[in-house]
Amino acid sequence: MKFKAKQGWREVGGKEIYFRSKWELDYANYLQSLKDYSLISEWEYEPKTFWFEEIKRGTRSYLPDFKITRTDKTHYWVEVKGYMDAKSKTKIKRFRKYYPEEELFLVQGDFFRNRK
Repeated sequence: MKFKAKQGWREVGGKEIYFRSKWELDYANYLQSLKDYSLISEWEYEPKTFWFEEIKRGTRSYLPDFKITRTDKTHYWVEVKGYMDAKSKTKIKRFRKYYPEEELFLVQGDFFRNRK
C-alpha cells in the first residue's frame, strides 16, 4: 500500500498548522483528543530545532514533529515516519547522542493501521 502525503493547512484544536503529511495530521488529532480528556497537558507541532554543533558536514540539525507535555509538566518528542531513509536514521541517531536527556518516540505505520 502506497502512502499518499496530504500537505496543507489544517485546523486542529483551534490551531492552524501546515502539516507535511496525512499521518502527521492524524497524529495531531489523536494528541488533541488526549488533551481534550486531560491525558496530556499540551502538544506542539515542530516547535524546536535541535542543532548538532559538533557536526561540520552532512546532517547538522533535527526538527522533531511533535513535543508533548505530560500533565506533570515533563515532555517528550514524537517523530511520525512513513518511511525511514538513511538521512532520517542519521538525524534520530545524532539526536539521541547529543541530547540524551530528551525522550524521543517513533510513530510508524502500525500505529495508524491498528487504530482503524
